[in-house]
Amino acid sequence: MRRSMPSLVSSFSASRTKTIAPALTASVLSLIALAWSVQPAQAGYSIQYITDPLNTAFTQALGINNSSTIVGYGNQTVFNGFQLVLPSTFTRENFLGATGGTQVTGIDAGGDTVGFYVNPDATTHGFFKPVSGSFQTVDQPTSVFNQLLGINQNGNEIAGYSSFTDVTGVTGQKAFSLVGTTYTDVNGLLPSNVNSQATGVNNAGNVVGFYMPTTTTSIGFLDKSGTITPIDPFGSTFTQALGINDDGEIVGFETDANGVQHGYVDLNGVFSTFDPPNSASTTINGVNDLGQIVGFFTSNATDTVIGFVATPVPEPASLLLLASGLFGLGAIRRRRTAG
Repeated sequence: MRRSMPSLVSSFSASRTKTIAPALTASVLSLIALAWSVQPAQAGYSIQYITDPLNTAFTQALGINNSSTIVGYGNQTVFNGFQLVLPSTFTRENFLGATGGTQVTGIDAGGDTVGFYVNPDATTHGFFKPVSGSFQTVDQPTSVFNQLLGINQNGNEIAGYSSFTDVTGVTGQKAFSLVGTTYTDVNGLLPSNVNSQATGVNNAGNVVGFYMPTTTTSIGFLDKSGTITPIDPFGSTFTQALGINDDGEIVGFETDANGVQHGYVDLNGVFSTFDPPNSASTTINGVNDLGQIVGFFTSNATDTVIGFVATPVPEPASLLLLASGLFGLGAIRRRRTAG
């Protein structure tokens, strides 16, 4: 039986202990803070749990923009879309009349969102919602099933998939990207597969997603100007790439040899796993240009699905190096002044 979490958003530090020399001036401290925000080290993260107050047993955080606004959904009984302004301001976002529910999957810099909804007739449709406008249905022509899964920060390109043969969307999945009203068949660039999805796109037009060579295997991919690079960390037989930022940082999940699902971060081909403490399985679904990642995990303790946002924190060595360099600059300035 699932039990509810005690609060909407709780936080803890997943980073190492950091020490800063006590004699830093206010100006030096501000420079260090600036360096943190511009070039955060990837050794650790400060993690905040996210629990939808209307759906306390099941919350998934799916997208994040560069203002750290998060989108996702809860699923106590039906998909219930939301936007979240940290730490705990939830705004519902649900397509009117969609009795099967709404998932909000992506948000751009201006606050426009994408996702999908399920109608009373059980058909699934993509949507685009301008920040101050109404929902707009977005379905690929002649398709019978659509999901929009990501939007770049400029708001001019969308990633998703359609099925032209299966109204349930279980089979016949075909990855696409969308600019204006022009669909690009990403699936046509991929190796032979039974299903494929495009899940994220950045401002350079680089698309990530995954394809399934068989019904039991999955491989992530990066589509860069039509050139496909497989993403398969640690030799996993089941990998999905789910988000990409403008620095080319890619996130997703992989399943290890023991069948355990881990989140991963891909920095220029260097992979690292990420799992919140006490998680049974982890998915990282989105990343912004600050390196903040969002996703969800299943708790070992409560069997609930909990969203999270994780913010990179700098390594102690990086701080000490930065501090010593700033002190050196200060000493040079003092000697010059004295001279």
